[in-house]
Amino acid sequence: MIKELCKDEAVLSQRCERATAEDAVVAWDLIDTMDSLEDVGCLAANQIGVAKQVIAYRDDDQVVHVMYNPRIMMGLGASKLEEGCLTREGTVRVTRYAKVKVSFDELVEGSLKARRRDYTGWVAEMIQHMCDHCNGKLV
Repeated sequence: MIKELCKDEAVLSQRCERATAEDAVVAWDLIDTMDSLEDVGCLAANQIGVAKQVIAYRDDDQVVHVMYNPRIMMGLGASKLEEGCLTREGTVRVTRYAKVKVSFDELVEGSLKARRRDYTGWVAEMIQHMCDHCNGKLV
């Protein structure tokens, strides 16, 4: 279901709760909402008003991926970037890594399975931004 974007800083600044397999409906809402917006590469659950650690992003081939409980484990190649956000006004300077190792859960046949993967470039930047959202960090 398409949801309205949440711009309430009280909601966005709260650390999100760990997600469970029952939060799959949140993932579908993220995907539907992303599809309804122009040029959106990623979205976190708290951006649609749900305080759960669920994120969705499009890779370089425009394929949508969902992560539950994502966590940046390691980053290489730090640099300062100007970054904006759908749910905040303006841009800010942030530190982002060119390559990150991420642990997350993936929904497989109704259960969450632990995964670890490396990401680079634009996808790494989006995942870092979404992890900030899950941690209640306002960008």
